[in-house]
Amino acid sequence: MTIDVDLLLSGNRRALAKAITLIESKRNIDREKSQELLKRILPHSGKSIRIGISGVPGVGKSTFIESFGLYLLSQGKKLAVLAVDPSSPIAGGSILGDKTRMEFLSREENAFIRPSPSEGALGGVALKTRETMLLCEAAGYDVILVETVGVGQSEYEVASMVDFFLVLMMPNAGDELQGIKKGIMELADALVINKCDGESINLAKRTRSQYKSALNLLHYTSFWTPQVLLASSTENKGIDKVWGMIVDYYFTAIKEHAFDQKRAKQNIEWMRRLMHEMLDLKLSQNPRVKDIIPELERQVTDGRTTPYAAAEQILSLL
Repeated sequence: MTIDVDLLLSGNRRALAKAITLIESKRNIDREKSQELLKRILPHSGKSIRIGISGVPGVGKSTFIESFGLYLLSQGKKLAVLAVDPSSPIAGGSILGDKTRMEFLSREENAFIRPSPSEGALGGVALKTRETMLLCEAAGYDVILVETVGVGQSEYEVASMVDFFLVLMMPNAGDELQGIKKGIMELADALVINKCDGESINLAKRTRSQYKSALNLLHYTSFWTPQVLLASSTENKGIDKVWGMIVDYYFTAIKEHAFDQKRAKQNIEWMRRLMHEMLDLKLSQNPRVKDIIPELERQVTDGRTTPYAAAEQILSLL
């Protein structure tokens, strides 16, 4: 697959889609081509605002993203939405139905929606989401939204690759507060109580008070204090305030010299993770390791050796 870099940099949607397909390919030859492509477009990336959006199933992530996205387009922004679909652990397939859930947004010329299968990636975030963000930035997209599956470790995963991490909540008057991990509360740059309309308005206001109190118990060392906002995706209420808050965060981060530092730290952490994954892959592909693992597993099972000793023996083969 050949990618026209100039066409990609000009914002051509077809070229961008082909480039992402190349990035997601598992073929060795495509991996080499994709890394060469990333090196070429890297100087043209990094100019967007990366926003992660998470929340429990049923909170209305897709509806919120469509409403939020249409507002951003009305402000003259170009928007890319990277929506990660959970892959089946049995068949390995994904529904990839985000474009149908964002019917109006998907029709817009300045919006690019790319559903990607998680393929069992840790946290439900597609393995190539980081690289896909770089391609979208090079293609001229100002704002990139990463929608996560919203289960398990997905919140931690997406927070490690975005500038602003937003968690959508339900107006349950704090009923689900007990179910929120303290770590998630510490990671969130903002909690947005969605579906704040109709009979839920008063309930949502009480929920906001409880969440604010919970956040006040945490100690923050950064320049930003997480906020709790109300929004209604169906009635387009509070969407402008959410964007205003993110803009405030962006300029405050630049003023405090925290923006570049955060991205640099994320890149170092990603490099280290890739290093571990590559070592694991190299081990699994080593012929001598393949030969010795079954015997070592039997020895560990029978209690003839310890897991540590077995692992040490495997590493000695590299």
